[in-house]
Amino acid sequence: MSGAFEGKVALVTGASSGIGKATAEAFAREGARVVVSDVEVTAGRELVAAIEATGGTATFVECDVSSAAEVENMVSHVRSAYGRLDCAFNNAGIEGDMANTVDCSEENWDRTLAVNLKGVWLCMKHEIPVMLEDAGGAIVNCASVAGLVGFRNLPAYCASKGGIVELTRATALEYADQGIRVDAICPGVIRTPMVERVTAGDPEIEAEFTALEPLGRMGTPEEIADAVLWLCSDGASFVTGHALVADGGLVAQ
Repeated sequence: MSGAFEGKVALVTGASSGIGKATAEAFAREGARVVVSDVEVTAGRELVAAIEATGGTATFVECDVSSAAEVENMVSHVRSAYGRLDCAFNNAGIEGDMANTVDCSEENWDRTLAVNLKGVWLCMKHEIPVMLEDAGGAIVNCASVAGLVGFRNLPAYCASKGGIVELTRATALEYADQGIRVDAICPGVIRTPMVERVTAGDPEIEAEFTALEPLGRMGTPEEIADAVLWLCSDGASFVTGHALVADGGLVAQ
């Protein structure tokens, strides 16, 4: 897809590390002007500097996606910086605390759904009007295999990711005839800082995670980035409302 996004503007939330970082870098390599957004300011600005050092164009805006005011400011920044928005990867999310349904705290439930689910809704609420000002666009929301199958001790996370899948489908239907495609990506076990926090460097826990994958390994952020870019590309022009699974075969078991 060399140069596939030349002249396009792409927004990536949760872009300072992991899947978001890899996707922002991939958009930049393909010629897009990238708006990098995250609550992690230092890492976000370092990513912008790295993109610019390789000849790309990027800008950073700090944003907590659970805040309506901050999301509105983020999208206003996109418009003021580049005048348009062609692609959005709504990736920002947290894993929350591990606990079963009974022991899950109300605070953990509220915070996890506020960032993961409300955050995606707020992003689309403000991104879509900007896309409608031009020729439309493509949105990809980061769900998870945890939105398709259950995982013990992650009730809030599973609920939030399942909600993203259904929110994606509903929004795709609403804007299918207005030039906006909306899809979701459902990663399996990907070697990211989030997964590394859970495994905590314990070889036994890491082996348990790897064993979930029929391909025998964890995925990489770059592999998910490739799938996101395809969903945003003209190659996926007849794809909308779809939850694309990139999971090494996990949900096929």
